[in-house]
Amino acid sequence: MDNSVKKYLPTKLAGYVGFIVQAVVNNFLPILFIVFRNVYNLSYEKLGRLILVNFVTQMFVDLLTPKIVKAAGYRKTAIMSQAFAAIGLIALGILPGIMKDTYLGIIISILLYAAGSGITEVILSPIIEMLPTGNKSGNMALLHSFYCWGQAFTVLGTTALVSVFGYHNWQYIPLIWAVIPFLNTFSFFKVPIVEPSPDQKEATFLELIKKPLFLIYMLMMLCAGASEIAMAEWASIFAQNALGVSKVIGDIAGPCAFALFMGTGRVVYAKFSKKVSFTKLLVLLNVLCFVCYIVVGFCKISFVALIFCALCGFTVSISWPGIYSAGARTFTNGGAVMFSVFAMSGDTGCAVGPWLIGFFADRFGLNVGFAVASVFPLLMVLCGLYILKLRSCQKER
Repeated sequence: MDNSVKKYLPTKLAGYVGFIVQAVVNNFLPILFIVFRNVYNLSYEKLGRLILVNFVTQMFVDLLTPKIVKAAGYRKTAIMSQAFAAIGLIALGILPGIMKDTYLGIIISILLYAAGSGITEVILSPIIEMLPTGNKSGNMALLHSFYCWGQAFTVLGTTALVSVFGYHNWQYIPLIWAVIPFLNTFSFFKVPIVEPSPDQKEATFLELIKKPLFLIYMLMMLCAGASEIAMAEWASIFAQNALGVSKVIGDIAGPCAFALFMGTGRVVYAKFSKKVSFTKLLVLLNVLCFVCYIVVGFCKISFVALIFCALCGFTVSISWPGIYSAGARTFTNGGAVMFSVFAMSGDTGCAVGPWLIGFFADRFGLNVGFAVASVFPLLMVLCGLYILKLRSCQKER
C-alpha cells in the first residue's frame, strides 16, 4: 500500500461510515411500518408520505448544499451532515412520545435527519472522487456499496430491536442508531480532505442544464432512485401483508436480501469496472429490473416473488454510483453543483417511487403498486439506449 493510499484511508473509512449512516436513516423507519399500523393505525398512504417527506427534504437540501460547501468547505459540511443525522434520530426517539400529535413528531424528526442525509449524498461522493487515487469509478461503486451493507445491517438490527423492545417501545430504536452518526461526526474533524482549489471554476446550474445530455442524466438519476428505493422500502410490508409471511422472514427475505444483492453488485462492478461498458451493462440490468418488478407485482407464488425482490437489488446496484462517475467524466467541471443536482434528481425518484406504490396500493393493492413502479427501470433502459445511439453517431462522424 503506497503512502497516498495509507494517508487517505481514514477519509475513505469515514466516508464508508457516512454511507452506513445514510442507510440507517433511509431504511430503518420502513421496518417500523407494521409497528405504526398496529400502534397508530396509519394508512398505507400516510406511511408512504413519511418516505415522501424524507426524500423531498433531501431533495431541497441537495440544492442548498453547494452553497453551504462554498461558504464552509467540505470538512465543516461533512461534520454538519453527521450531526443533523444524529439529532434527527434522537428527536425521533423523544418527540413522538411528548407531542400531542405523534405523526407530527415523527415528521419533524424526519426533517432533521433527512437534512443530514441530503448533505451526505452531495458531499461524500466528491470527497472520495477528489482523492488522488486511481480507478475512481470502482472507488465510487465501493463507497456506495457501504450503503447496501448498512441497509442490510439496519434491517437485521431494527428487526432484532423490535423483537427486544416490542411494538410499544419502538422509540428506543432510533436512539440506539443515533450513536453511529454521533461518533462519525468527530471522525470528520481529523481525516485528511482534499478541498478544491479556490481558483478552480465550477460550472453553474444554468450552464449544466442547457446541455441535453445533462438532462438525460438527471432523468436517469430520478429513475435510479425510484427503482432502488421503491422496492427496498416496501419489500418488508409486501412480504408480510401480500405474501403472508412473518415479519422476521419478510424483513430478511425482502429488504435485507435486496441490500445484500445490491452491495454484491457494487463490489463486483468495482472490481471489473475498467473491463465493461457501463452504459451497456446499465441497459441490461434495467431490463432485468423491469422483469423483477413485473414478477413481484403479478406472481402469486410467494417464494418466487421474494427471490425476484432480492434479485432486484442486484439489477439496480450500479445505477446510482455509475451515473455519478459517468457524469463526473462527462462534465469535468461539474463539481459540487453537478453532484447536488444528481442527488436532487435521485432523491426525487426516491420520494416519488415509494409514494406511488403506496398511492396505488391503497386503491388497488400492493401488487398493482409494484407493477406501476416498473415504469422507472423501463425509462432507464430507454435513456441508456439513447446514450449508446448518441455515442455511435459521434463515432461515425
